[in-house]
Amino acid sequence: MTTRPTVLITGASTGIGATYAERFARRGHDLVLVARDRARLAALATRLREETGVAVDLLAADLTQPADLATVEARLRGDARIGILINNAGTSLAGSFIEQSTDDISRLVSLNTTALVRLASAIAPRLAAAGEGAIVNIGSVVGLAPEFGMTVYGATKAFVLFLSQGLSLELSPKGVYVQAVLPASTRTEIWARAGIDVNTLPEVMEVGELVDAALVGFDRREPVTIPPLHVAERWDALQSARQGLLSDLRQAHAAERYRPGV
Repeated sequence: MTTRPTVLITGASTGIGATYAERFARRGHDLVLVARDRARLAALATRLREETGVAVDLLAADLTQPADLATVEARLRGDARIGILINNAGTSLAGSFIEQSTDDISRLVSLNTTALVRLASAIAPRLAAAGEGAIVNIGSVVGLAPEFGMTVYGATKAFVLFLSQGLSLELSPKGVYVQAVLPASTRTEIWARAGIDVNTLPEVMEVGELVDAALVGFDRREPVTIPPLHVAERWDALQSARQGLLSDLRQAHAAERYRPGV
């Protein structure tokens, strides 16, 4: 009988993270759940143990705090049972860039990018050495759309997409699968934390539907999964246009339109 890898999930106490925990538990995977709220983690762990029989470990951690982040990194490096990382923890901010405080922006960037990349860095060498495993990074379609007006949040999610694509190119030849998941508006607590009433939004996906769709992409080994994108060819066209742009770069000289006097 094949032993299923343990799954470590960040931001696991509610929303997308908690739903991933439930879905992987029902697939028979043991879990390591990471979030700040120990009481919520404990309640979720108790329910999942009772309903599925899997082992569930808890790590209460604030990933914006270096000591807490280091504890999770050490677990990823040292626990060979962990073969899947779900990099889900993240936050958002209300208001425009000039309305947001510098400290709040710094915390957002720390959680959405620094923590995410450090955790991926902690587990990736071990997975590559083993020739198997997976890293799932939760991004957002906002990372494709500066027009949405969520400047810093969108920039962090653009980082998540680029990082995931780069890691996929590096790690897939070594047997490690990397997936970027790009949700749109999803019914989670992130909206309330940002001061936004989710019920005022015109279209919102339920979290169960989002995670189930993401897991279809996971099982298919898609590098990028965009559950709200109904015309898959749009993504293919975007990738083709980007690669075409790269083929037109000529590094030795500036383009003629930028030459003085033209």
